[in-house]
Amino acid sequence: MTRPWLAQYPAGVPADIDSSAYPSLVALMEESFRKYRDLPAYKFMGKTITFGQVDDLSRAFAAWLQGQGLARGDRVAIMMPNVPQYPVAVAGILRAGMVVVNVNPLYTPRELEHQLKDSGAKAIVIVEVVASTLQQVMSNVPSKKVVLAAMGDMLGLIKGALVNHVVRNVKKMVPPFQLPGALKFNDVIAQGARMAYTAPSIGPDDIAVLQYTGGTTGVSKGAVLLHRNLVANILQAEAWYQPALKKIPPGEQVVTVCALPLYHIFGFNTNMMLSMRMGGCNILIPNARDTPGVLKELAKHKFHSFPNVNTLFNAMANHPDFGNVDWSALKISVGGGMAVQQGTAKLWLDKTGCPICEGYGLSETSPSASCNPVDATAYSGNIGLPMPGTDMKLLDDDGNEVPVGSAGEIAIKGPQVMAGYWQRPDETAKVMTADGYFRTGDIGVMDERGYFKIVDRKKDMILVSGFNVYPNEVEDVLSTLPGVLECAAVGVPDAKAGEAVKVVIVKKDPNLSEADVRAHCEANLTGYKRPKVVEFRTELPKSAVGKILRRELRG
Repeated sequence: MTRPWLAQYPAGVPADIDSSAYPSLVALMEESFRKYRDLPAYKFMGKTITFGQVDDLSRAFAAWLQGQGLARGDRVAIMMPNVPQYPVAVAGILRAGMVVVNVNPLYTPRELEHQLKDSGAKAIVIVEVVASTLQQVMSNVPSKKVVLAAMGDMLGLIKGALVNHVVRNVKKMVPPFQLPGALKFNDVIAQGARMAYTAPSIGPDDIAVLQYTGGTTGVSKGAVLLHRNLVANILQAEAWYQPALKKIPPGEQVVTVCALPLYHIFGFNTNMMLSMRMGGCNILIPNARDTPGVLKELAKHKFHSFPNVNTLFNAMANHPDFGNVDWSALKISVGGGMAVQQGTAKLWLDKTGCPICEGYGLSETSPSASCNPVDATAYSGNIGLPMPGTDMKLLDDDGNEVPVGSAGEIAIKGPQVMAGYWQRPDETAKVMTADGYFRTGDIGVMDERGYFKIVDRKKDMILVSGFNVYPNEVEDVLSTLPGVLECAAVGVPDAKAGEAVKVVIVKKDPNLSEADVRAHCEANLTGYKRPKVVEFRTELPKSAVGKILRRELRG
């Protein structure tokens, strides 16, 4: 295996990592709980939560789960924004020998029902703000144990009560719901603290997380991430960040801004798990789209690391309050989830002095597959070099490797590549090559130095602010709207989100309006999947065999 990119690695970054250093994520976490017990692990709304507290609370949660008749390997869903209960729940589920199922809290009832049924999640930890969504599907899903979290649960008695009062009664953020039998998060922790916890034997090949990703078939599939996949990617990222981390004064704790959602694999591993490994602290941002709120929170902290998506870097850098934040300690800005745009990269560098270092990855690769060197000073427009221990090649349609400089489908092999899709051997077979490479569906080129650049997408996926939107799912939803004869969804360029969803519809009912379409999408699709552009036509372009030609609709 020739890896031309190794010659471009910054000094001190190893060619490979030892992913067998920890038998499981649990072993990695428990080492950090011991080592960094008194250090802050999370800061949230003015409250500090230490590694020791996460240790104690998560052990109590693990004991409670074990006491509910749940078995090793059972799936437990988490549907919350970035609140301290998230990492506690994750650590508790894993320590109980169970599997984390990350759920987007903005999901509609239809999307939530699919994920809970597909994963077979027997329990769910959910924030009360979205509990009404669960109520609507409760009778159809296997998740019979419900743990209900409130925004103020971990802020102490007085502050917690105040925050909950504001969320419920002032901001009216909690729609009415009824979930008989649901238990409060703090009550569950209190019960678990009195129960016996039995540490299960967890190995590298046990499943840690089901990370749902859009499906080309219109339904989302769970990428099966084993303990060893996630451990490997944490160690790869830690090795890759070394040149930037060395610029932090010795003895200073690494502080990271956690604006990426923890339910997204980028936030899950790059924020929560990497900081856990390094004994770092995360500043939890529950709503990253509230730019003034984010900047107001960041003005209270000194921080070194900021993984983010282009959309948020851009919104922040263009906001009038940007200058109220002290950016002087920032040593590493990692852009992922979607392409970093040149204008955003230039503005961020001008304003912070810290270049955005663009990386590339997918749910299927835990997520990081490649990244630009963190000591780079200029925008490159490419996705960088494969991570330590990772091989990437470019394949033609027949699976043959293409020569340097030619375009081909990016295929990835490494210890961070998933075990397959949950209970979908058919879909797994479509993306895995005989020699163990994962075919990404992204078309790239590699230069002679080993730098990769994405030039196109083989599949029709739409990337909105770092989130995958699959046209089939949008079309599937629209097809259930009376009045729609035919429809197609495509991605169109969008200055803010990179891409936006456009739908083109042929009417069955001449009275069908754009407002009808938008209302139907609002009820069935989470925000980023909804069309920004709705267009009506008398017919859709089709191939000789009758397949709708989406590419022709992009203009």
